[in-house]
Amino acid sequence: MTQTADARLTQRALTAAHLYYVQERTMDAIARELATSRSTVSRLLTHARATGIVDIRIRSPFAAPHRLEERLEGRYGITAQVVPVPDEATEVDRLQRVAIAAAHVLVDLIQDDMTVGVAWGSTTAAVSRHLVPKPVHGAAFVQLNGSGNTHTTGLLYASEILSRFAAAYDGSAQQFPVPAFFDDPATKRAMWQERSTRRILDMLPTMDLVVFSTGSAGSRVPSHVYSGGYLEPHEQDELAREGVVGDVATVFYREDGSSDGIALNERATGPSLDLLRTIPRRLCIVSGVSKLASVRGALAARIATDLVVDEATARALLE
Repeated sequence: MTQTADARLTQRALTAAHLYYVQERTMDAIARELATSRSTVSRLLTHARATGIVDIRIRSPFAAPHRLEERLEGRYGITAQVVPVPDEATEVDRLQRVAIAAAHVLVDLIQDDMTVGVAWGSTTAAVSRHLVPKPVHGAAFVQLNGSGNTHTTGLLYASEILSRFAAAYDGSAQQFPVPAFFDDPATKRAMWQERSTRRILDMLPTMDLVVFSTGSAGSRVPSHVYSGGYLEPHEQDELAREGVVGDVATVFYREDGSSDGIALNERATGPSLDLLRTIPRRLCIVSGVSKLASVRGALAARIATDLVVDEATARALLE
């Protein structure tokens, strides 16, 4: 399809959407006005929703999710969106529903000239597959932490997530080609002095938004840092002894939000929790009660300003 044909399709979809949603015309009436068939009008409306021309949201003040959002906001001082998910839903379906909701939240959050940090992982990978296209000017998407380990460079996995974000918003992707963990803290300190590494590190304090989930060893949908060969068995045992309940961008914390004295953090390549707390907007996306301890720890650490979470986990957070 040529660019002209693309523009014509977008214009017709915009017209059909305005007639249907704003002027409340019937599809038959729209078909007559556009000199086309009812089925074509239906396809135009579908195109309008898929490309972000139309963004449908249901916000009932009487719905249980809305009351949960108000309670979460009051208790934790965050902006919350609770996603209704049937209790009998599978963990994979639960993740997909939360990911779709988070993708729509991002439409409002991402604006021109933003620097956006993205943590790789199972949840952000799911979100990246449902992003609603929204061309913005001058947006840069930065990989928050390295992705290599002793089994793989991790570049393909992390770059696919980052590339989907950049493509959806017409932005640039800034990869961070270092390991997730160095073997020795001294190696990390030396690498952090290299100009090629400093280029990415210097972008982190300028971020306007970070997008992440909380990693958890006990998550029913395995967190990639625990299932992807990043941690040796003795390292996982060490984290358990130190009371670690989760991580953000491979930086670990306890349920009370503390991260001091956790040895593995000295070798991790993700931004410190102190740095994360300086970023204006911090979107945490969580699916599943099995991540309850990790999201509690993240909220205790005050590293989230915004939370997208499924209904069951929201209830558990408030119990």
